[in-house]
Amino acid sequence: MRACPHSDASGSPCGQKRRGGAGAVRQSLLRMSIPRLIGQPPRSSTPAERSSPKRRRSLPDDLLRDASRRLGIISLVAAALWSAGTVLYHLAMYQRDPHWLAWRSSDTIAVVGALTSLALFVYIRRSDRDPKFILDLGLVYMVLTAAAAGQVMHWDPVPKGTAVMPAISWLGAIVLMFAAMLPSTPTKMLIAGLLSVSMNPIGMLIAKARGTWDFGPSINVLIMHYEDYLLVGVAVVITHVVARLGHEIAKAREMGSYQLGELLGRGGMGEVYKATHRMLARPAAIKLIRPNTNEDGDRAAAQVAETRFRREATAAANLRSPHTVQLYDFGVTDDGTLYFAMELLDGLDLESLVRRKGPLPPARVIHILRQVCESLEEAHASGLVHRDIKPANIHLGRLGLRHDFVKVLDFGLVKSVVETDLTRSLATGVGLAPGTPAYMAPEMALGQLVDGRADLYALGCVAYYLLTGQLVFDAENGLQVLLRRLNEDPLPPSARTEVPVPPELEQLVIACLARKPEDRPRSAAHLSRGLAAVPVEPWSDDQAIEWWNTNRPETIG
Repeated sequence: MRACPHSDASGSPCGQKRRGGAGAVRQSLLRMSIPRLIGQPPRSSTPAERSSPKRRRSLPDDLLRDASRRLGIISLVAAALWSAGTVLYHLAMYQRDPHWLAWRSSDTIAVVGALTSLALFVYIRRSDRDPKFILDLGLVYMVLTAAAAGQVMHWDPVPKGTAVMPAISWLGAIVLMFAAMLPSTPTKMLIAGLLSVSMNPIGMLIAKARGTWDFGPSINVLIMHYEDYLLVGVAVVITHVVARLGHEIAKAREMGSYQLGELLGRGGMGEVYKATHRMLARPAAIKLIRPNTNEDGDRAAAQVAETRFRREATAAANLRSPHTVQLYDFGVTDDGTLYFAMELLDGLDLESLVRRKGPLPPARVIHILRQVCESLEEAHASGLVHRDIKPANIHLGRLGLRHDFVKVLDFGLVKSVVETDLTRSLATGVGLAPGTPAYMAPEMALGQLVDGRADLYALGCVAYYLLTGQLVFDAENGLQVLLRRLNEDPLPPSARTEVPVPPELEQLVIACLARKPEDRPRSAAHLSRGLAAVPVEPWSDDQAIEWWNTNRPETIG
């Protein structure tokens, strides 16, 4: 066996003493593999190697896509400038010589520049390529644009005796604009920038060779455009600053082991982002919850809120029902933002479903409600109340080969019924509204103690919405909704929809909407058994598959 170049006379790797055949091999392999598994550089790497550009984390995909869209806008504006500039130049020169209205050879270069810009715009709009490739293509486009501009500016004859004076040209401005608007590496910008500003001297040399401009010694091309070369140095600095800001944004987006990507949605309590784990290939959704606190807030209260958040999130993470969204991780950032990392779902929520497709058939409603009951049954058995069951928090989608699969969301805002302080929860403790008025149980509105039957009331409101496409009580604001809920009985669903509603299903929905908790179903399991007994043909897998093959909503979290 051939020895390692860094081994000692005994053959032990890197000069270490031999500790026994198999054990030494295992330790050597561990030393080499563990850093790679956890994403750290090997111990032999130097600080300079660890900080090299090759090891730097790239910018988030959404920032790169935004930059590629900016490149598309730049190319469209450039196409307009090529066209307008050519026309205006002809009109301006026409005042001196009427022959300037005729087509000139430099106009062909301008047309090529405009068409190239339009082609890049269309390519960016219709292409699904990697945005990093698009941005590299943008640097090539910058050089080509500079080449066309350099030829146009020096193509027409220049009067004899024209002084050669140093000046900043359009090409220097183009390089600065690209450096400020498109993220790149300093090395790439240096190379592309030098090539771009060199198009002016090249244009002058071609003009001299064609006999259209005798500017004297060739060294004058550098004297006239040295300021553009200085601007390339400024562009490199700008590129470095832009890249550093982008990496700071990426670092600020780090939530535990997750890196935030594109924004999936925004609501009253925060935002939901697509995210990736830094060591795993598994995608996730990150929900950010920003407490309504001020700078002078009580630190002790903030600490209590964080402690409660961690305790209740831990309880939610222990829920194992397949119909409860899986919670991967949770935590609190340095600025007090709460976050949950959960599975990324494929499908849409029930509120979006009804808005797009209208009321659902009773069989499908029963199919959905029973899955929600399974999720709630586990939570209630663990002493947890969701407190914000609503269509927007119930996700319907595809899971593997199963269709119309329900996931209950936002179990991170649960309320523990075994807390000592039953008047406060995570939601109220961090300044968030505990529940949604349109689906809030009367006892919650009155500030009374709640248990799992509050979730069943909300689920009754969800069933009502799925069957009718309307809320149980309509009003101009949340307070009026709560007042109606406390003083009025709801109309039966069958009175507000043209969809035939089985009487047994309607009775269960009305029972869930009882103002007193004791008049509602005893538990989620009891409600599920009642739904199973409704005499309707069950919603089949074939029906679900047919619906999802026909309707392909966007992937949302």
